[in-house]
Amino acid sequence: MISQKLFNNRIIFSVILILLLFAPLFLTDFRLNLLGKFLAFAILAIGLDLLWGYTGVLSLGHGIFFGLGAYAMAMYLKLEATGGQLPDFMAWSGMSELPLIWIPFQYPIVAIALGILIPAAIAFFLGYLTFRNRISGVYFTILSQALVLVLVTLFVGAQNLTGGTSGLTNFKTLFGYSVNSPASQMVFYFITVGVLAIIFISCRILVKGRFGKVLVGIRDGENRMRFLGYNPSTYKTFVYTLSAAIAGIAGMLFVLQVGIISPTMIGIIPSIEMVLWVALGGRGTLIGPVIGAVFVNAAKTGFSESYPEFWTYFLGLMFVLVVVFLPKGITGLFTKWKERRQKQNDTASIEVSKSYSRL
Repeated sequence: MISQKLFNNRIIFSVILILLLFAPLFLTDFRLNLLGKFLAFAILAIGLDLLWGYTGVLSLGHGIFFGLGAYAMAMYLKLEATGGQLPDFMAWSGMSELPLIWIPFQYPIVAIALGILIPAAIAFFLGYLTFRNRISGVYFTILSQALVLVLVTLFVGAQNLTGGTSGLTNFKTLFGYSVNSPASQMVFYFITVGVLAIIFISCRILVKGRFGKVLVGIRDGENRMRFLGYNPSTYKTFVYTLSAAIAGIAGMLFVLQVGIISPTMIGIIPSIEMVLWVALGGRGTLIGPVIGAVFVNAAKTGFSESYPEFWTYFLGLMFVLVVVFLPKGITGLFTKWKERRQKQNDTASIEVSKSYSRL
């Protein structure tokens, strides 16, 4: 029998999915492109919620996994745009031939696969070493943040390989089709919606089974789960790896719709913002981070357009209000409403029972 909570979550997700599918009928090409970018962020937020909301592992370094996926796709797009020639920034750096590290990214399928596998491999390596040695809590959070600092510094310093602070841009085609045409952007949008739905449903199935119960047990009492015979480090390493792979997918979809990736988009500040999406939407719900990512970025865009000089103050005020009055995030509103409604129904039932007893 389907629980009431699960039933309500399915209704919310179904309504959101329908709205997203019909969004092109009501939005301009510019707004639709923005929404597609927000949905790429929402995909990343689902993976981060799987790690933080369900497993209790706070990572402030997910921006780097997002960036690795984005750079993998950008490298392929850049090579296709050059038509077999060296990218412009490499020529400016005095290079005469394509670096070995760029050669696999000439092939789209390989680039897509590496955009998932490279973040997953780095996360697996880091997770295996840290979780096996029982490094967790604030120590792991600091370590994940240090990873961002190191890799972003490498990206900025390797001007001849990554484009430095300017990053990679000026993409033209994908599989021979213009990436900037309205038709292509429409296709990218629907692909992003489809990937979002697949990842959400897959993660929902994952957390609703026994595996999800183990994750929640690790979050709420890791030592107790270890006493019961489970190995928390194995579960945390797997979820960290899966979350990084999802972030890589989000990064690839982001590049297709935005057309640029640079180190400033994957540093510490973006990584902290990603955690805020999950927190404001409601961690441990999966649907909450989706709402949070879209809501926060839409508010960010709206405030910056309407109040270009003061938009950061409005955004900060919104964060404070949500944290103070909605500690469980935006989805906490639905929970409170359901609890209040249930309480009213219970009260009404008690009154009816008392009335019958008097008769």
